[in-house]
Amino acid sequence: IAKWLKEARKNREGYSTKTTFIRKDGTKFAAEFTCTVTMKDGKHIGYCGRTEELKDVSPMDTMPKTSLLTRFISIVAITRLPFLSATWIPIIASVVWGIQKELIVMDWVTFGLVFMGGSFLHLAANTYNDYFDWTSGTDQINNDYFLQLSGGSRAIELGLITEKQLFRLATSFLALAGLSGIVIMLDNKVELLYYGLAGAFSGYFYTGYPLRLVARKGIGELLIGLNYGPLMTMGAIYAMSGTHSWDAFLFGIPLGILTTAILWINQFPDSKADEIAGKHHLVVVLGLEKSSWGYLFLMLAAFSSIYALFEYKIVEEGALLSLLGLPVALYYSYWVINNYNTRELAGANWGTIGIHAITGLLLIIGIGYI
Repeated sequence: IAKWLKEARKNREGYSTKTTFIRKDGTKFAAEFTCTVTMKDGKHIGYCGRTEELKDVSPMDTMPKTSLLTRFISIVAITRLPFLSATWIPIIASVVWGIQKELIVMDWVTFGLVFMGGSFLHLAANTYNDYFDWTSGTDQINNDYFLQLSGGSRAIELGLITEKQLFRLATSFLALAGLSGIVIMLDNKVELLYYGLAGAFSGYFYTGYPLRLVARKGIGELLIGLNYGPLMTMGAIYAMSGTHSWDAFLFGIPLGILTTAILWINQFPDSKADEIAGKHHLVVVLGLEKSSWGYLFLMLAAFSSIYALFEYKIVEEGALLSLLGLPVALYYSYWVINNYNTRELAGANWGTIGIHAITGLLLIIGIGYI
């Protein structure tokens, strides 16, 4: 598209090309596309595009060639790979914490299996979520999403993958997560199965029928907080040590709340479509204005819980370094409260991801080096 726009700027008559487009229902069609520059008072103010369907031409004949870079970007889009930080940070933080507490001795092979297993489980959840949001009709209703942030990957709608392929991909990720877990369990850690089943259950039924937990007025948010926080950290410690640690469970609470905040803010632009589709999560139930204050509550709860962990001697003083993220959290809370019903909210969506990452990294540094 960038090339088309560039060529259109060079030629007064615009730029024409034959290509393949994808309808919202996923079907492809060949078309001739013409792009011209829109001018006003001698200034370039935009573009105008015109599409004419080529009914006698196969869409495969006009399909553009796909570069390796484009394929990589497609994979990132389909899997929503950047969101894996919500898994990676709790796993790394819990292992660093476990070493400090002398609960575990570092075993890089086991750590690698934990890291891969958690990542595959997260990817399975992402792709199952997209599959069920599409098959339930939620994505087709939603036109207010923030691309890359909310509304899922839109991979099926964009023609990057078919329904069946997406379901098979999600199931493959789940199988790979299970395989990683089985290898760990062979080291006399059979009870890791409980953590894996909890993650698999939540990942599938978060949007999957018949339970569709995301629609059950808070259960979805609770599961996200547990799975990407306490259960992740407790499970990682068990996988590394063979010991169930409730301190590890408590250690994961701040990161779980911050991950819930990411979900929470990403539900704002989707709320109208979600309500129509019957996804009655808490943002739909409370409404956007009250939910904006709920965002502030989540931020205060996350950072308060970090201090509580210190007070109860679950973490050492170095962990308080992560409280440096609090001013940023308060800034974006103010942003959300004042922009909850505008497109300006997107800045806070990105900011919330940053808060999770910065706070998590500071927590790791504080525990490991201070």
